[in-house]
Amino acid sequence: MNQLSKRIESIEESATLAMASKAREYKAKGIDVINLSLGEPDFKTPQHICEAAKKAIDDGKYFAYPPVAGYQDLREAIAAKYQKENGVPYKAENIIVSNGAKQSIANVMFSLINPGDEVIVFSPYWVSYDAIIRLTEGTPVFVRGGIENDFKVTAAQLEKAITPKTRAIIFSSPCNPTGSVFSRQDLQSIADVVLKHKDLLIIADEIYEHINFKGDQTSIASLPGMFDRTITVNGFAKGYAMTGWRIGYIAAPKWIADGANKMQGQLTSANSSISQRAALAAITSDIAPTLKMVEEYRHRRELVYKLLKDIPGVKANYPQGAFYFFPDVSHFIGKTDGNHTIKDGDDLCLYLLDKAHVSLVPGGAFGDPNCIRISYAASEKDLVEALRRLKDVLGKLKEATPHAVVA
Repeated sequence: MNQLSKRIESIEESATLAMASKAREYKAKGIDVINLSLGEPDFKTPQHICEAAKKAIDDGKYFAYPPVAGYQDLREAIAAKYQKENGVPYKAENIIVSNGAKQSIANVMFSLINPGDEVIVFSPYWVSYDAIIRLTEGTPVFVRGGIENDFKVTAAQLEKAITPKTRAIIFSSPCNPTGSVFSRQDLQSIADVVLKHKDLLIIADEIYEHINFKGDQTSIASLPGMFDRTITVNGFAKGYAMTGWRIGYIAAPKWIADGANKMQGQLTSANSSISQRAALAAITSDIAPTLKMVEEYRHRRELVYKLLKDIPGVKANYPQGAFYFFPDVSHFIGKTDGNHTIKDGDDLCLYLLDKAHVSLVPGGAFGDPNCIRISYAASEKDLVEALRRLKDVLGKLKEATPHAVVA
């Protein structure tokens, strides 16, 4: 009987990976597709990090299984980074290194969530939060931050969503997909709510920590009373252009770190030994290459914001971090080119891939079907051409008439 488990059948394919796959299909047919769907830096890993990996191979010391939680020196370096830069007194015992931040989140969810537990998800949210929670048989509870508040959920909204079943809250800052950044004041108001509820935990995804144009990155774990209530998720993919090295980590109270270590020991064991040596070089050496990347992202943000504002019907916030825009495109729902009427955000993304040959991700996958996600982790040339194509195709969509043909 060809039947998968109900657990797997209950979740969808990652929307970001699905759109990237469709873009590759078009490219295989010789179509010039500009891919703005993946959240992947278009920079190469800095050379000194690569050299550290090469040296580790040549030294011949790192051929055996590493400790499940990661090498001691790397965990100590991550803890030291958080002590110095974020004001959080983590020690090596609080750090678990994993195969990317996605596995880190999964380790935490499977370690903490029982069937029927609720996890509040600040929406818009990264696509995998929902699926991972449902895989644990927990219940995601979405609390929406609208574009009018820079897509940020308020403390009042959070308080209203908490029930006796609420086990944890998860959000990212800087946020994927909106680029929004929670200020220290924002986080303090959230912490004040959390501290009123016994045993309620925060999972704070800080993977875009270094790509912060405000320069005001606050870790909620650093706020009074929050060390024991916070699981911090981070990694090397975005800030160091190390997506393919697959290395992320959590920093958490020891009892949670121990649970994640136990979970990881049964699923994958440790992260690649060579990736860990590269990560150690990244976190202990000159951060100048990262800062240079951030300045380039800042320039691209200005460029894309200007071009988006020039497209009638598109509403965009002004992101303070990450490398995404999450514009509201509800103006185009129900519009037609005379042959095809746009049904929803998913349909619009497929239409733009087909007509403009630009690959984007529908906002429904992130919790807001009125939006689309645009990654500006691409060359300036591609960004300018992609936005030109989008403006041209969207400009041809008009109000539907009774005679319009719906595809």
